[in-house]
Amino acid sequence: MKTAFIFPGQASQYVGMGKDLYENYPEAKAVFNTANDILGFDLKSVCFEGPEEELKQTYITQPAIFVHSVAVYRLLEKKNILPAGVAGHSLGEYSALVAADALQFEDGLKLVQKRGKLMYQAGKEKPGTMAALIGLSPEKVYAICDQLKNEGVIQPANFNSPGQIAISGDVATIHTAIELAKKAGAKKAVELVVSGAFHSPLMEDAQSGLKEALDEIDIKDARVPLYSNVEAKPVQDANRIRDLLYRQLTHPVRWQEIIENMIGDGFSDFYEVGPGKVLRGLQKRINREIPCTEVGKVEQIEKLGEGA
Repeated sequence: MKTAFIFPGQASQYVGMGKDLYENYPEAKAVFNTANDILGFDLKSVCFEGPEEELKQTYITQPAIFVHSVAVYRLLEKKNILPAGVAGHSLGEYSALVAADALQFEDGLKLVQKRGKLMYQAGKEKPGTMAALIGLSPEKVYAICDQLKNEGVIQPANFNSPGQIAISGDVATIHTAIELAKKAGAKKAVELVVSGAFHSPLMEDAQSGLKEALDEIDIKDARVPLYSNVEAKPVQDANRIRDLLYRQLTHPVRWQEIIENMIGDGFSDFYEVGPGKVLRGLQKRINREIPCTEVGKVEQIEKLGEGA
């Protein structure tokens, strides 16, 4: 049985996240305290007490989810539950790289903080939005994007699970796409509450700053395969990982393919490591036969036996 760790991205945060871990485990306490020192603001307070509006800001959300995920990973590591392969949804790719020993926690946190600020700034300078389309095939979604490509920036941003695809681009173009999606038979087509058009060309302004940050950070060859967002295939080479993190900002997250490829490669024991249960929900829609265990709270960690 091959074990996979999958790590959540933005939208998995909640007020109170990590507080029980901090109060019960010295390893988790150390992760959060180190994060506070590096970030230069009181992340613990925002995670544990809110307010929610502050926690939802991209430049805070990203470090918060990353820190929570790594804290949980450290506790699994202590129980000798280790992955044979990893993946992460967008931001979660950075947490996955810590678990794969390709990134040091401290370096990963600096990258994630920089990434969050750059994406937030790019969203301010080139306003955009995203929408979730439920019940359409990838072909229909691509057709809608192609139909509108001369009107503005638009492209698929997340292929999350069968019939669940997010699109990203200019505000007016996305609004038109929502109407077209409804006419094309979408069960649901709704705008998402986001601070920018993530995973689209409108994030290009963030890429140059991220490239500088990536070039300054030591990335090692991964100990276990990372199934990357951009290619949905396993990668371990440090230079390729660096390039894929750079490209990830403007390319779609191919989550459904990632899970299908991991299952095809023999992974049958999945853990969602970090806050929430978004990825577990997606997994049920991708393949009901292969379960995913959410691990983000004390009671969930205590349930896990020694070894994997």
